[in-house]
Amino acid sequence: MRFESEHLSQAKNRDDLIKIAEENNIPIDKTLYKLKYEAELRELQSEFVNLQKWIAEKKMRVAIIFEGRDAAGKGGSIKRFKEHLNPRTSRVVALTKPTEVEKGQWYFRRYIKVLPNPGEIVFFDRSWYNRAVVEPVMDFCSKKQYEKFMTQVPEFEHLLYEDNLKIIKFWFSISKEEQKKRFDARLSNPLKRWKFSPVDMKGQEFWDDYTHYKEQMFSRTHTNFSPWIIVKTNDKKEARLESMRYVLSQFNYKDKGVSKISLLPDPNIIMRYHRSVIQIDI
Repeated sequence: MRFESEHLSQAKNRDDLIKIAEENNIPIDKTLYKLKYEAELRELQSEFVNLQKWIAEKKMRVAIIFEGRDAAGKGGSIKRFKEHLNPRTSRVVALTKPTEVEKGQWYFRRYIKVLPNPGEIVFFDRSWYNRAVVEPVMDFCSKKQYEKFMTQVPEFEHLLYEDNLKIIKFWFSISKEEQKKRFDARLSNPLKRWKFSPVDMKGQEFWDDYTHYKEQMFSRTHTNFSPWIIVKTNDKKEARLESMRYVLSQFNYKDKGVSKISLLPDPNIIMRYHRSVIQIDI
């Protein structure tokens, strides 16, 4: 069943359309879900505008790290986070592979150069944690380099914490089946094909290796001052809303809650890492 012209002529508002759909068994669940998502997203983005103003006024420095397997929805979430923010005090960092000069430098140096300035929010589309998962899986680093990184990263983040730089670390968790579906969708869509890389091709093949290094990363770099926050992302829209709620919940900014939308993240979708937590991308 679908809406006919006579149905539309009888409807004066959205409530009328919903009533007509119920009476005629017209499926509109997906449409209602999308409308609800867009309404909530708009309100959360308005809260983010207030948060950004407050961070700029207080000269705070905020880094939000998005990590996760390929196709987990990191880039799409960052896009929604930043969509209506002032570009003068917000930016996205997505570094390419290091140059020959950078390879000879201290690993963290190139990331230090792009950390937030006073009053700025920086969104990291992947971060220094490349060396914790992607690089060892793909043999882009040696075992010695990997171990050195894993030893140094908690100390590095503690220095940033002591210097009053606020870090939020997200791990976007996706199931193997959902990742495969998104890879196939990328390859079939000419507007998204650029997202698919040779590294992506190994995502399914090396699934268990990624899991091993991911668990090592959590075990050795999840700290009280810089914890990992797990986001279930099989539902992209849900993940975007809840990750935004989480960030907003971490600050007591001016005019917080003026939109009247809930700023408390759903604990079934987003949670602090704990060894006993069952994740969907294991």
